[in-house]
Amino acid sequence: MARLKTFLRRPAIQEAICAIAAGYIRLVRATSRLHIVGAEHPQRLWDAGTPFILGFWHGRLLMMPYSWPRPLPMRVLISQHIDGRLISGTLHHFAIDNIAGSSNRGGAAALVAIVKSLKRDGVSVAISPDGPRGPRMRASLGIIQAARLSGAPILPCMYATSRRKVLKSWDRFILSLPFGRSVFVWGEPLYVPREAADAEIESLRGELERRMNAVADQADALCGVETIAPAPLTATVTA
Repeated sequence: MARLKTFLRRPAIQEAICAIAAGYIRLVRATSRLHIVGAEHPQRLWDAGTPFILGFWHGRLLMMPYSWPRPLPMRVLISQHIDGRLISGTLHHFAIDNIAGSSNRGGAAALVAIVKSLKRDGVSVAISPDGPRGPRMRASLGIIQAARLSGAPILPCMYATSRRKVLKSWDRFILSLPFGRSVFVWGEPLYVPREAADAEIESLRGELERRMNAVADQADALCGVETIAPAPLTATVTA
């Protein structure tokens, strides 16, 4: 394992892996029939020039670059682990920048960077609030705090496909396969008041989690595949 980690840290190896991953994502997109549901929700904000937070579950990360219409700028919150660096390198092939950090670990610096991106730069940010290590499909408070401090709404967006392999990872990562029917489903925006107290913040966290899971279930249903269940509520979700 140590040798593998050393091998993966080599810049040339990382670049090759990222290029292969980006090529595979493009292949899946080129061979799939894509349908978009709820496009009016982000379009209204894009037309107004209003940045927002795109919320998606970690297990549905693979095809998310195609949820975003270029050349609109976008940044994604990515962990600083080796897998996070590989994800970041892959996203660069799609002209998507990253913010180093996570939604629930070492989040103070990342939270500042997210708020600056949204308020100062006017650039939207994508966050998987169950990343980088779970619990699966349970939203941390970090994304709610980012929305509260920035004033930006959170829009859930989920990808599903009729041809997939669901990995036995903590997030039940969806490996999309070519030649499928695929869909992006956008949910309605969720706003977090600046003056929200702790009880309201927790209530909004739960509401966001419910909405995100409902959107994920809708996307899977439209593709005719089995829904993926969230992790059991065995522990409190924290920032």
